[in-house]
Amino acid sequence: MKTLFLSLFCLLSVVINAQNNIVIHLDGQTADISGQTHTMLAPSSASFDVPFDIVNNTGSAAQWRITRKQLNIPTGWTDALCWGHSTDPFGGTCYSSSQMNTNPWTTPGTQTVLFNINDGEYGKMKVSVDPEDNTFGQAHYRYYVTTNGLTMLDSVDLVVDYLAAVKPVVKEEISITVSPNPSTEYVNIQFTGVEQMQLKMVDALGNVITRELLTSNRKINVSDLNSGIYFLVFEAPGSKSITRKLVVRH
Repeated sequence: MKTLFLSLFCLLSVVINAQNNIVIHLDGQTADISGQTHTMLAPSSASFDVPFDIVNNTGSAAQWRITRKQLNIPTGWTDALCWGHSTDPFGGTCYSSSQMNTNPWTTPGTQTVLFNINDGEYGKMKVSVDPEDNTFGQAHYRYYVTTNGLTMLDSVDLVVDYLAAVKPVVKEEISITVSPNPSTEYVNIQFTGVEQMQLKMVDALGNVITRELLTSNRKINVSDLNSGIYFLVFEAPGSKSITRKLVVRH
């Protein structure tokens, strides 16, 4: 009877927490996958990224942390995580697989890495998964939204299938050119080493000016922007974020 009571209590806690007005979706999408599972195929044996947005619709500011739990991981697989405010031009604070050395593991609660997510704002959680070469199988991760590493407010699961048919690829070094710089009317963005990447432009205060997916070289009109310093943040699958400073001068 005691076991049954505890089970019902845990179930009730999950139901209550599911009504907390936290929205989780894949970056660039709108479908809420809070409490659900995102399943995908590993693109190769190389490390790749899966970015999530965690939106605060609770009506008040929050300082959330992320707890990662490995539910089923093939031998040799590693994972890493970056967590920061959506306006952070550097993608937040990133933690390597060697730092995430416990299961479960929670982002630190020190003031140096905590940040406010006001109502209507969101945090960026970028998950990196690195399958072990020739160790095929399925990995299952769960990411909790928490305030203290103990009380779980919401969660999303990530399931990655790495199949034998997926061939390893040789990673080419990414090269990005931004010119002219300083710029007055247009800036040309050229890149090699990757088929596509996410571009985010933010101003010196961290406000997001524009966000788009680049599939080829791009010419951007900056004539309507105020003179000043801007940051171009590029994110490509399997690579760390790359930031370039752009000076707009009229």
